[in-house]
Amino acid sequence: MIDLRSDTVTTPTPAMRKAMYEAEVGDDVFGDDPTVIELERFTAELLGKEAAVFVPSGTMANQLAVRVHTRGGDEILLESGAHIFNSEAGAAAALSGVTCRPIQGRHGLFTAADVQASLTSPDVHHAPQRLVCVENTHNFGGGTVWPLDALADVATFARTNGMAVHMDGARLWNASAASGIPERDFAVHANTVSVCFSKGLGAPVGSALAGTAALITRARHFRKMYGGGMRQAGILAAAALHALHHHRKRLVEDHANAQALARGLAEIPGVELLDPPPQTNIVFFRTPGRRAADVAATLQRRGVSLLATGHDVCRAVTNLMVTSTDIQTALRVLREVG
Repeated sequence: MIDLRSDTVTTPTPAMRKAMYEAEVGDDVFGDDPTVIELERFTAELLGKEAAVFVPSGTMANQLAVRVHTRGGDEILLESGAHIFNSEAGAAAALSGVTCRPIQGRHGLFTAADVQASLTSPDVHHAPQRLVCVENTHNFGGGTVWPLDALADVATFARTNGMAVHMDGARLWNASAASGIPERDFAVHANTVSVCFSKGLGAPVGSALAGTAALITRARHFRKMYGGGMRQAGILAAAALHALHHHRKRLVEDHANAQALARGLAEIPGVELLDPPPQTNIVFFRTPGRRAADVAATLQRRGVSLLATGHDVCRAVTNLMVTSTDIQTALRVLREVG
C-alpha cells in the first residue's frame, strides 16, 4: 500500500527502533527521565526558547498553550481553517472555556490588518481577546509556509494590542526545510510554539510545547490535569530525538515528491490541482463530477491510500514511507482510474 493519507502513518525505522530499545529512562512525572530531559532541552534550543515540555500529541500541546495564555471567558483569534479550530474536538471551549473568532485568511495565512479587523471594543459586551494563533505550515491551507515579514507584522500587532501569540508548528520542521529559515527564526515571533515529532519526522508518538520557563512550568501542571503525564516516556522521547537528529534534513525529499505528484496530477484529465502549488508535503486536488470518497475507495482497492476531505476534494501527503518510485506508481494508478 502506498499510503498518502497523512505523514502520521509512518512507522519507526530500524535505527529509530534501536534508539528506543536502548533508551535510558526514568519517571517523567517526577522529572527524572534523562531522555525526556534531553529531548526537551534540545527542542527548546532549536526553537530558541527557555524550556519545552514533552506531551503525547499535537492537540495537547496546542491546548496547553491556549490554557496558559487565557482564562475562562476569553477569546482567541485564529484562521478559519486552523487545526485548533477545526480538528481538536472543541477542546478550546471544553478545557479552557474560551471562544474562537475565526479570521478568513488565504491559504491559511492572514495579515495584521485582518487581525485588526477582528478586534472588538473593550467593553462588557465582549470577551477579552487574549491570544492570536498562527499555524506554520498550515495543514488545510495546503502546507503553506508563513513569510517571516507577515508573521512578524501579525505578532507585533498582537502584542501591541495586549495579546500573546501561539504558533501551531506541528509541521514547523517542514516550513524550515522548505524555506531554509531556521526554526528559531520563525519561533521568535511567538510566545509559545508547539511542534510535532510524529508527523513529518516519523516518530511514533509525541509533540512538545516550548516557551518561557514560567509558561512551561504552568503547562506541566495542566499536562498532568489533562492526563498527559507519562512515566518511562524516554522510550518515546528517544524516537523523537532520533528524528530530530536524523530526519529533519530529509524532509526536502518529501517536498520534492509532493511537487512531482502535483505535476503529474495536473496532467490527468478529470483532475484539478488546487491552489497553491505545494510548498511542502501536502497536495490537494479536486475530482469534479465525482465524489472524492468514491475516488479514494477505488484507489484504495488499487493499492493507493489517500483522504477524501470534501465532496470532490482529496488530500495526499508525502512522507517518510513514500519514495519517488511510489509517486510514479500512484500517478499511474490515478491515470488508470481516470
